[in-house]
Amino acid sequence: MKYYVLTLGCQMNISDSERLTTVFSNMGFVKTDKEEDADILGIVACSVRQKAIDKVYSRIHLWNKWKQDKNLITFVTGCLLDEDKKKFLKTFDLVFDTNDMTGLPDMISQYGVTTPTGLQHHHNQGEFWGISPSYDSRYEAFIPIQNGCDKFCTYCAVPYTRGREVSRPSSDILNEIKILLSKGYKSITLLGQNVNSYGLDKDEELSFAELLDEIGKIGDLAEHPFWLYFTSPHPRDMTMDVLETMARYKCLAKQIHLPLQSGDNEVLKKMNRNHSLADYRIIVNNIRRILPQATLFTDIIVGFTDESEDNFENTRLALEEFGYNMAYIAIYSPRPGAVSSRWDDKIPQDVKKRRLHILSDVFIKSAGRYNESLIRSTMDILVTGKSRDGLRWTGLTEGKINIHFNGNDSIQPGHFIPVKITGSTGISLQGEAVLS
Repeated sequence: MKYYVLTLGCQMNISDSERLTTVFSNMGFVKTDKEEDADILGIVACSVRQKAIDKVYSRIHLWNKWKQDKNLITFVTGCLLDEDKKKFLKTFDLVFDTNDMTGLPDMISQYGVTTPTGLQHHHNQGEFWGISPSYDSRYEAFIPIQNGCDKFCTYCAVPYTRGREVSRPSSDILNEIKILLSKGYKSITLLGQNVNSYGLDKDEELSFAELLDEIGKIGDLAEHPFWLYFTSPHPRDMTMDVLETMARYKCLAKQIHLPLQSGDNEVLKKMNRNHSLADYRIIVNNIRRILPQATLFTDIIVGFTDESEDNFENTRLALEEFGYNMAYIAIYSPRPGAVSSRWDDKIPQDVKKRRLHILSDVFIKSAGRYNESLIRSTMDILVTGKSRDGLRWTGLTEGKINIHFNGNDSIQPGHFIPVKITGSTGISLQGEAVLS
């Protein structure tokens, strides 16, 4: 029996898919990349973005057509709003929460497909985290450390799709890191909707800074170097001790993703971000002081409900001030389930697009200035593969900046190698491998 899974949405969904792969392989199913060859077709979906939901409908429409000619089971899971789930029940055979993944063998067997009886059904976050993921990469892994969110930003549906914050036991996280390191993994990312509130939902658990400290100690004893990242933190919970811990350990990568969303206090209030631009500025100043070499990434929403030209101008100025290395800029669109979906979306699409282009230009300039400052330096690069034309190699700096570089066939993906930076094109770097 073969199965096919389409994964939409964020890294959290990618991580969920890696656990789903394990459930299927324990059932004796074989993964296929060709959906037309599969007996079971599934989607790890994302209610947070309308585009992702549109993709689900177009896919299930196609799969249900195929059912006229052969026996197929279809399922959908992931980050889903209740109203999307109700609609999917009409078109998919199985609709379930990621927490109920361990019950998949039972669900499938109800369709007359026999599976080994070793896996029993439990509605439990702990059971879900107990599934060992099957990683897609041999050198890069994502580790969920919490699920859900308590922040209730008005533009976001995550608290309604994933529920309230639940922290995974730190012993499990540290254990998973040790296993990955024993297998030679070089890049590990801790995942959560709001990683820096990790542990706050439990009486006796490490804080996020303490968790990083434990990982740092593991890194000091590790047989090979690796880079540890985390995403995404919330400015409201970003504490000095996290930055100080990052400064102490070599393995804690000097890269911080700190979502700004807007540079205007009025808009931040409407978004229920619970911090001001001044609060955010203090954090950035602390990052620059404690981790001067760190790269800074952010998320921005343009055209939020009734963002005025003045509101937008404040965001543009903030982008100039903070000089990001990467900015994920999204045009606001109301999501069902989020509070703001009940408000009038007053900004015309062409105004949103114009603002997006203005912010993109500002960010590309600041990223370019930083990249040019790296020219003539030599940096350790994690090799990720061959460039599209197959003539050069691609990789990432510790600060997660893309680089294309020349080198020979002794280079392998998943290895660290020194590269001399020779040039910069906008947001990526050019270089030459320094081969001994």
